[in-house]
Amino acid sequence: MTSPAAETVVIAGGTGFLGLNLARCLTENDRKVVLISRTPPTVQCDWIHEIWDGRSVGDWARHLEGAAAVVNLAGRSVDCIKTPDHCDQILRSRVEATRAIGLAIRRLSRPPRTWVQMSTAHIYGDPPNRMIEEEESAFGYGLAPQVGIAWEKEFRTAVPEATRGVVLRTSFVLGRNRGALRTLAFLTRLGLGGTIGHGRQGMSWLHEDDMNALFLQAITNQKMAGTYLATSPNPVSNREFMKELRRALNRPIGLPAAQWMVRLAAPLILRTDPELALYGRYCRPGRLLEEGYVFRFPELRPALQDLFDKSRKSPD
Repeated sequence: MTSPAAETVVIAGGTGFLGLNLARCLTENDRKVVLISRTPPTVQCDWIHEIWDGRSVGDWARHLEGAAAVVNLAGRSVDCIKTPDHCDQILRSRVEATRAIGLAIRRLSRPPRTWVQMSTAHIYGDPPNRMIEEEESAFGYGLAPQVGIAWEKEFRTAVPEATRGVVLRTSFVLGRNRGALRTLAFLTRLGLGGTIGHGRQGMSWLHEDDMNALFLQAITNQKMAGTYLATSPNPVSNREFMKELRRALNRPIGLPAAQWMVRLAAPLILRTDPELALYGRYCRPGRLLEEGYVFRFPELRPALQDLFDKSRKSPD
């Protein structure tokens, strides 16, 4: 008989957009869910929550004993103005959380069978035209690649040999009423959903249902190991993305935003980094395709249509 702990999934940093989405998905799949984070979840459901400072081993670690998996999503949001303090927090929050999980696991007699580690597709930087795949592309230059490299290096040091490790280098996850798509949709409804900058920057994206499915596959598929790009197989330019977003929201016209406008408005009005919108990358999930993963939403138009149709029917 399988023990209850054997079906437990611990989600570190689990009270954000991706964590709560995954928690709901796991609960629907009859898994026991434990969320550990600095703040309690904003919604209540059938899961356990433990407060965690994100850097030290504490009483929360008991939930890892014999667990099916730990999923590490912990890290300060990059949706902010990149002050020196914020840059330091973005890096340290990811590395320290990963290190603490590794230390906690090494103290257990029955470590989790699987560790799914979040990373970022931004580790490759912002090449303007090159199609990126896992094994063939060089890492980029700047804060995000530096953070991604340090994050994955710490994971490789922290994960024990007895625990199967999966790294998901994740692109822009599209969520209904959540995440960065909510901001873009708001601007589009105001008539500001035109091309951003020159519009040629790549937008690699992933529907939230595919994100949850990839998490589930990483947890349950014993053959899945190593590093994967978590992104749809069909990236688009910013120009194409905004066109499809306007179509999904029934807004045929959207005023474009020149680069100088974005550099002024992003920090002053949206309190975020303008480079999140002005730069991008084209990514292809080579390993997932080779291993036979079938995307629920491989194309952008049906993905956006699904998200906004469901948003209109649901208040959350």
